[in-house]
Amino acid sequence: MTTRSVRRDLALDFVSPLPPVRSGISDYSADLIPALGALCDLRVVRVDGQEVADELVERWQPVSMAEIGADGRVPFYQMGNNVYHLEILDRAHARPGLLTLHDLFLHHLLHERTLARGEIEPYRETLVHDHGWIGAAVAEPPRWNAYGAAPLFSLPCHRRLIQLQRGVLVHSQWAADRIAEDIEDAQVRVIPMPMPLRERADRSQGAELRRRFGIPEDAPVLGSFGFQTPIKRTDVVIEALARPELTDVHLLIVGVVTPSFDLAAKAAEAGASERVHLCGYLSRDELGQAMATADLCVNLRYPTAGETSASLLRLLAMGRPSLVSDYAQFAELPDACALKVVVGDDEVEALATKVRDLLETPGRLEQMGDDARAFVAREHDPDLVARRIVDACVEFTEHAPGTPTAATVPAPTSLTSRDTTGTMEVQGFETWPAGEARDLEVRLKNTGACRWLGARRGAGGVSLWVQVWDELTGIDINAATAWPELPLDLNPGSKYLFRVPLRRPLGPARLRILPMVTGAPKFEPLAVAPFESSI
Repeated sequence: MTTRSVRRDLALDFVSPLPPVRSGISDYSADLIPALGALCDLRVVRVDGQEVADELVERWQPVSMAEIGADGRVPFYQMGNNVYHLEILDRAHARPGLLTLHDLFLHHLLHERTLARGEIEPYRETLVHDHGWIGAAVAEPPRWNAYGAAPLFSLPCHRRLIQLQRGVLVHSQWAADRIAEDIEDAQVRVIPMPMPLRERADRSQGAELRRRFGIPEDAPVLGSFGFQTPIKRTDVVIEALARPELTDVHLLIVGVVTPSFDLAAKAAEAGASERVHLCGYLSRDELGQAMATADLCVNLRYPTAGETSASLLRLLAMGRPSLVSDYAQFAELPDACALKVVVGDDEVEALATKVRDLLETPGRLEQMGDDARAFVAREHDPDLVARRIVDACVEFTEHAPGTPTAATVPAPTSLTSRDTTGTMEVQGFETWPAGEARDLEVRLKNTGACRWLGARRGAGGVSLWVQVWDELTGIDINAATAWPELPLDLNPGSKYLFRVPLRRPLGPARLRILPMVTGAPKFEPLAVAPFESSI
């Protein structure tokens, strides 16, 4: 098949939230469906309980989810990480097909599907299946109503879903590489998100918005667009406004702000309340005005669920230069249209410096805008994306749905786990003449759940602390001797025999041996009873 051919023999059931649902994936689907429908036999499926715009109903006559896969059609699910996709997730498990994974991490969605409904065991079962003992450990705190954000961005919870499908599309190479690391046999293709080229934003279009918020005509304006949560790092942008080089810069914050993210308080703390403007959710026309108002856009993200930012692509399509985090999938964007900002201790300073440098060189901003539009036209044209999707779907339909397999996760190690239970036996000290040198035999057995690291691994490595205390002087006469090192990793259930060379003192002494986990910030004993005896 050539990339320009039409495949009416490819019958897809396109399952996604649709406008007016306030979701980036909803907008994505509205942009893609016309181009995709021109290349294959496409049927649109409406998600149960969700409204669909009248113009889409009139043009595509969406069917109910009960008809997914009827008459041999292949389901084509659009999967995201929010509550709009709960029904889609259930259908994709029950009737697998093809899948576009818009968010690499689906842990938030799993949370909504289980813990938010008071269901602990389904949450634990998925975590254990997808992430082994790590998932089991993460699933324990919620039993006691203890929750943390770290697992949401470290455990993706997508293994079973991906393995069930015939094939999976993602929007970045970073996402594809992460899947390949965890699921070797996954059928994955990288297809950019489609984005129509918009009319280039003209600064004059934002004049009304400037008047509404009292922004001087000549004041530089930054823009942050999209649903505002702490991972968008808008608080970092506000903190940068307090730096001396940016005291004349205003910030437009466009999008719904999650209640726990008090940006007004952040602005007051930074002394920038008069220059931070919270716009809330805007209509498409007002959104265009806001984008035109911004001289430079800031789209930071850390951590990430692996999502591609539709709001960022829309900005680039309108010729708005942007700053992004130098992290994960955003690092793939070309510097010509999206400069990178480091994540970490120097983030505020780096952001302020880049903002001031760009605002002082309007010619560079203009060129970045031209390059941004050229990039979108080259990589994200909906017709081109639709052809690539059809090519991938034709290839994928040759595969049968997969069979899920539980994750095989290496055991935790003595670096990360305190479950270092073991036993120790010492032989050779019983009939030991004074002054004689001999090798004592020390047998260590790992009876715990974690792997003991060899000493040469550094932090977390295991060694023996052998002490010989002179009972007359109270001095450890073996203190200057190097600790015998475990030379290899010792798995649960395995044993190792140390031969420890020692000379018995001439006078009364006490022998003490402690297996230790070595390394920064301190040494700790293994969970093994120390050996101690008079010699």
